[in-house]
Amino acid sequence: MSTPTITPDADERQETVEQPATAATEEQTPQAEPTAEQTTEQATDQTAEQTEEPVQSETAETSAAPEAAEPAFRTLGLDHRVMAVVDRMGFTTPTAIQARTVPLMNQGRDVIGLAQTGTGKTAAFALPTLSSLAAEHDAGQLTRTPKALVLAPTRELALQVADAFSTYAADVDGVTVLPIYGGAPYGPQLDGLRRGAQVVVGTPGRVIDHMQRGSLDLSGIEHLVLDEADEMLRMGFAEEVDQILAKTPSAKQVALFSATMPKAIRRISADYLNDPVEVSVKEATSTSSTISQRYVQVKHHAKGDALVRIMETETQDGAIVFVRTRAATEEVAEKLTARGFRAAAINGDVPQKLREKTVENLRAGRVDVLVATDVAARGLDVERISHVYNYDIPMDTESYVHRIGRTGRAGRSGEAVLFVTPRERRMLRSIEKATRQKVEQMAMPTIADVNAARSRRFAERITAARQDGQIDQYREVVSSYIADNDVSGEDVAAALVAMLHEGRPLFDRDSGHDDLVREASREASEKPERGGRDRGPKGPAREAGPGKAMYRIAVGRRNGVNPGHIVGAIANEADLPAKDIGGIDIRNTHALVELPEQLSSAQWDALAKTRIGGELIELKKDAGGASGGRGGGAPRGGGRRDAKSGGFGSTKRKPRSS
Repeated sequence: MSTPTITPDADERQETVEQPATAATEEQTPQAEPTAEQTTEQATDQTAEQTEEPVQSETAETSAAPEAAEPAFRTLGLDHRVMAVVDRMGFTTPTAIQARTVPLMNQGRDVIGLAQTGTGKTAAFALPTLSSLAAEHDAGQLTRTPKALVLAPTRELALQVADAFSTYAADVDGVTVLPIYGGAPYGPQLDGLRRGAQVVVGTPGRVIDHMQRGSLDLSGIEHLVLDEADEMLRMGFAEEVDQILAKTPSAKQVALFSATMPKAIRRISADYLNDPVEVSVKEATSTSSTISQRYVQVKHHAKGDALVRIMETETQDGAIVFVRTRAATEEVAEKLTARGFRAAAINGDVPQKLREKTVENLRAGRVDVLVATDVAARGLDVERISHVYNYDIPMDTESYVHRIGRTGRAGRSGEAVLFVTPRERRMLRSIEKATRQKVEQMAMPTIADVNAARSRRFAERITAARQDGQIDQYREVVSSYIADNDVSGEDVAAALVAMLHEGRPLFDRDSGHDDLVREASREASEKPERGGRDRGPKGPAREAGPGKAMYRIAVGRRNGVNPGHIVGAIANEADLPAKDIGGIDIRNTHALVELPEQLSSAQWDALAKTRIGGELIELKKDAGGASGGRGGGAPRGGGRRDAKSGGFGSTKRKPRSS
């Protein structure tokens, strides 16, 4: 089966922040209030490239020549209700993957999209899918059963894709979006399916579970999307993907998105896609070398305090704090104002004249901190901006480039600080890859650092007041007070400082228990280390539960494994239900896994040949980790063996939730 290929021109979109591309692409982020659970290491990908060429015709076999003008969203044939949401979000120019994919999906074509995380894939399949559902609503064809199914490898990605769908569907009547994923109670998901959901976004394991329960009916599926298909298969979901696809109608549109195209993806394409068009997009984004990029790891609930602390200890002129939602602009600006910063909020709800006045106040120094959404800061060019704070991580690499491009302008140096929650580390890696620059980790300032910065700034204010020549009129008053009350000049100065601060303490009290620093340090210590010697356990090895034992496998952080890889490989090869795999403790050079204390000889045999990331896992019982019985390795007949097959485990296993 031939697959037409669309590949961008080699010199497509080589941009830097010194000459940013059209400002119209700067906010490709759904305007939905994020939660701590939904802020993840993968942001909903929205943009990393603009397009410079039209979509190739169905029969084209080679890349098309680029057009001089970039297409606009309005030229892509989206339903007017979907387009209204796109307009409100400030999107005018699609990314490369969107410009090429949306028209094809509007035509009903099956599509293979080859693009990295952060290139705008979510909108590329969500917008045309919702346009189709809007037309069905008008024709009275929408029912309570699902019409569109999106499979995602992780719960975080499923939540973010569902959130994006919900945002884009705001004006489309009759469309409900429901995320279903493992690790969450079944009750709310079952209720949602009973009420009816036209778009279901789920992880393969939980989708299989609902299919087996009879709670998920796939007979009406018309649109099916495999998002991050290579990651899905790498985590051991090949069998589930086959099982799900086999239960869907043959007459459906399939869109497959993947960063790579291994043989397994080619096989799925050949088996389930109908004459697909392949759209390939390469990243070509860089940032200015004059911008220093740093990140701090912080829990979602601690972002506000962390921002204040960092801003107090940074030597800065003007600053922009980028947040994701309109509500957050007001909330963060109020917090900063309460802490003594001259801050103002701008967002899409602020009238244009007031927005312009606020920016002029920033330019003139009457405002020092602007808290903004991407769309509200579009085209902003203020030379005194020394710092850009990414309070909410952008949901695409393109937005990140445009955000930090607000500093370091006209050859000046600039600082960009990125707040990363534990679930957003993957997006951090995508940003580093797209910008081709390392984003260095910074330490959370301590209370002592904050107090030292306050003392320094206060001294600078005293010096400035002494030099402006306006204190002479007050000198006689102070001298008279000292003489009349027989007090020292230091006491009078201290009293004046207290008056100035209206009873507020100048310094924070350092109790020796700095929760913010401790949390940031703990998050930093959990970051996977690359290479180096094994630093040993963070604490005592966990005890195995009743009937379980702790097993050691010879792969760890340096091999790039995560719990999903381990569960998938062991469940595949040993034919173990996921519920029989307990706690997993991943160390630098190895990992500890809680498994049934008694494994059969067949299971030992199978696991002796199991590889993760190409490495034999060399399973053996961990000394001291068992709850009973003898330690040691495999029983006779189950010793280690070399094996040429492997990878991330086979696909022969029981269905599991993810």
